[in-house]
Amino acid sequence: MCSYRPLVADRTAALLLEGYAWLPDRMRQAVGPVVRTRLLGRHTVALRGPDAVRFFYDERHVRREGAIPEPVRGTLFGHGAVHTLDGDAHRARKAMFMALLTSPAHIADLVEEVAAAWDETTADWGDRPRVVLFDEVAHVLTAGVCRWAGVPVDASRVEEVAGDLVAMVDGFATAGPRHWRARRARNRCETWLAGLIDDVRAGEVTPPEASVLAAVAAHREADGQHLDSRTAAVELLNVLRPTVAVTWFVAFAAHALHRRPENRARLRGDDTAYTAAFVHEVRRFYPFAPFSAGRAAGDLTWRDEHIPEGGLVLLDLYGQNHDEELWGDPYAFRPERFLERPVERDELVPQGGGDPTTGHRCPGEAITIALLEALVVRLARLEYDVPPQDLTIPLRRVPTRPRSGFVIRPRTRGRPGDGSGDGSAQSSPVTFSDRAV
Repeated sequence: MCSYRPLVADRTAALLLEGYAWLPDRMRQAVGPVVRTRLLGRHTVALRGPDAVRFFYDERHVRREGAIPEPVRGTLFGHGAVHTLDGDAHRARKAMFMALLTSPAHIADLVEEVAAAWDETTADWGDRPRVVLFDEVAHVLTAGVCRWAGVPVDASRVEEVAGDLVAMVDGFATAGPRHWRARRARNRCETWLAGLIDDVRAGEVTPPEASVLAAVAAHREADGQHLDSRTAAVELLNVLRPTVAVTWFVAFAAHALHRRPENRARLRGDDTAYTAAFVHEVRRFYPFAPFSAGRAAGDLTWRDEHIPEGGLVLLDLYGQNHDEELWGDPYAFRPERFLERPVERDELVPQGGGDPTTGHRCPGEAITIALLEALVVRLARLEYDVPPQDLTIPLRRVPTRPRSGFVIRPRTRGRPGDGSGDGSAQSSPVTFSDRAV
């Protein structure tokens, strides 16, 4: 067993400054299989690789309780959320999400609602001189998931609700104005949805049978008690918010199609295997979550390295998805890699790893994939041009996205295109700013 010395220098400020590059940089500089540092005043050990994924998602080793900083709970997940639980409490709450989010029938229904919202929305784009794709996709996903979940949202409120759901994701990893917008957005949405839960329980609102709203309102914990209305609102948001977060991946898919237009024809051609490969490559290649965090359940040893009880344990998601040993040419966008060999469950980890039925892996991953498979095909079939804009993806910003939001100019019959959106553009490299390779 290797000994370690307590580290004095805290690297929280460096993490906030460097973003996605912070942990991969330190992994490259590390001597041995782990990185040791200090974050938020706590001894921190960072791991990477499929074996590390299995170690990290074993509750005998790593727990979530007390590991997620309050700024993240107060914006992204919500206080009392399933992500913060362990043991029987986690399994009882997670069972509700698994029933709602992994059923093929439920997933198909959600995809149908979102696809219908996309078709309704894009039908009106021909009259508009410019469309910010990121914003419009957020509206589409909000309208679709709320209808599917049984949450009543008038059409006039879709933009407002979408803005709040996006803000919660956009502000979880910053100490600036985005963070405070996220807190205000969460408070508004929790207050609204807690009132809706109360109305359902009082019989004043009758949600569709087997809807998400009905299931959350009726859910009982391991002790047989209902969730209090505020926690129920938190968990309802933990269905709505991650679904709307697919907006990031759709914007990245548009970015990939613009930079690698040769992919457009194959997506248009109903090649389902290639569509799945393209979606996986978008999720692997583009940055979303930089890492996952947990707390050591006891004094641990991983690859002869000591991890002290209570220490912070990080799993390097972004670094693993760009690990040359796993992916060969990790900074090349190449969907074919997913057709050339089967990829193991714990190799590709954009939304975490492990077994979603027993651990903390996102139960909505199948929904993310299904929605992307439906929407990237529709995006590939859409006729539009891409005007000059800043498509840089800054790695210092977490979560990042194309700076411009990806602006398109929809085609009309009276306005010829310039070829920049239909696959005839010259291929150019994806541009990350401050990229650490």
